[in-house]
Amino acid sequence: MIFEDLPTTPTSEELIDKAFSRAARAGKAKGGLEAQQSMLQTAANIISDNLENVVTAWPDFEYDAHPFYYELADAIVDVDRLRQALSEVMWASRKAREIHEEYQPRLRKTDVDTARKHRKQAFARLADIVEQVEDHLLYINESRNDLRDLPEINPDEPTIVVAGYPNVGKSSFVNDVTSARGETASYPFTTKGIGVGHFERDHIRYQIVDTPGLLDRPPEERNEIESQAVSAIEHLADCMLVMLDPSGECGYPIGSQLELRDAIAARFEEIPVLTVANKIDRKEVWNESLEALDADYTMSVETGDDVETVLDAAVAAIDYEPELPFDG
Repeated sequence: MIFEDLPTTPTSEELIDKAFSRAARAGKAKGGLEAQQSMLQTAANIISDNLENVVTAWPDFEYDAHPFYYELADAIVDVDRLRQALSEVMWASRKAREIHEEYQPRLRKTDVDTARKHRKQAFARLADIVEQVEDHLLYINESRNDLRDLPEINPDEPTIVVAGYPNVGKSSFVNDVTSARGETASYPFTTKGIGVGHFERDHIRYQIVDTPGLLDRPPEERNEIESQAVSAIEHLADCMLVMLDPSGECGYPIGSQLELRDAIAARFEEIPVLTVANKIDRKEVWNESLEALDADYTMSVETGDDVETVLDAAVAAIDYEPELPFDG
């Protein structure tokens, strides 16, 4: 995952303390003009290098980040503000280099007292530059903390997203069709952990995702951040399974479930959307006929009836063909 290895961003105070304490040690190892020159070079290098490292540790959102992760990041942090903060920090890194280049010649052909005066002036300007980007450093670190623990979802793997109202059997389905119980992944904008599982067909690994808190209620009930998270899922999904519980045991009338199904189908119109009526074993308490439901498939996660049929249909709908190495 592109955010998991982001390093901690130092505060302006931490960076200034680090630069000047290292510079003091460097100065003690030498004497005269050489000591002043060494102190300036050490402090400027530490400040410039550390600020540059803060920036280069981040992916280029425009070129390196998959649209899924871009949208996801923007739902959690303000990507435009983050990019501006990174730009300002890079400016500060370059400015530290310029200060070093400006003052270093002044320390060569003069007396020690004058050299010390110039070095102190340079130190004051270096500290001022770092303090100017203090708020940017804080925001970068806040963003890093918000993003680095996002669970790993691979947007390059063929992905089935399972949607529908709570208690219709989505998480049971995800757990049933994956080789191991699905991982529970916490996202800041969901009340429950997102379920993630994997299975293989013909040596191809598929990803299956359940998104409680996002696709389990009507669009008008989502807040702005949740709506943007749904936009991220649009870049992730290769097939959508909308599960219904015609028995009504989930606590939601079938009419409401069908309205949610239609809203999801409209939102994800670019990908296959399959309607699956679960709890076929409870047929005696179904409230609607199959014709009224307009369901593509029926199954029972409880008994296992036709679960594999539904999964195979989703795989067929994705029709994924792996990229093969170029055979010259």
